[in-house]
Amino acid sequence: MRKHVAAIAACSVLFLAACGSDDSTSDTTVAESTTVAESTTTAPVTDNIVQVAQANADFTTLVAAVVAADLATTLSGTGPFTVFAPTDAAFEALPAGILEKLLLPKNKAVLAKILTYHVVAGKVLSTDLMAGDVTTVEGSKVAITLTDGAQVNGATVTTADVPASNGVIHVIDKVLIPASVNVSAL
Repeated sequence: MRKHVAAIAACSVLFLAACGSDDSTSDTTVAESTTVAESTTTAPVTDNIVQVAQANADFTTLVAAVVAADLATTLSGTGPFTVFAPTDAAFEALPAGILEKLLLPKNKAVLAKILTYHVVAGKVLSTDLMAGDVTTVEGSKVAITLTDGAQVNGATVTTADVPASNGVIHVIDKVLIPASVNVSAL
């Protein structure tokens, strides 16, 4: 547990440093094609990231993967976390057979690596997104671009700012794979 806390703390420092040192002049707003989730109540959000995902029909595969990788407890924890959450359709777009292989117990470490590549320490709302590289909890960087709407490594943010008690979810249309993972070798 201490390793997870230390890793999250280290990623937070790197993330804040990356955000603070952006030399680009890119617009930091989310494009019109991105939906910003609106809260229908003024009551505080009480569901954590995992509970919010479980309540969303578009995240059944993501939830199954989080459980298979033993990350549910971590993502239910204090956080805060920013999760770039691929939809079921994004998982279905993976090459044939890859998802089934990733969900096998023998590939748990690879699945955890892929899932933590979708997580950034800290709560980053769409209004806070800045173009540039950001370090993920997995340890590698993802590229945030804002030219044609908000994108993460080319995956489009289709819905931004889904609130959770321990962070925020931005829905994306692709599964992100770190360069160090060769899914075709599974």
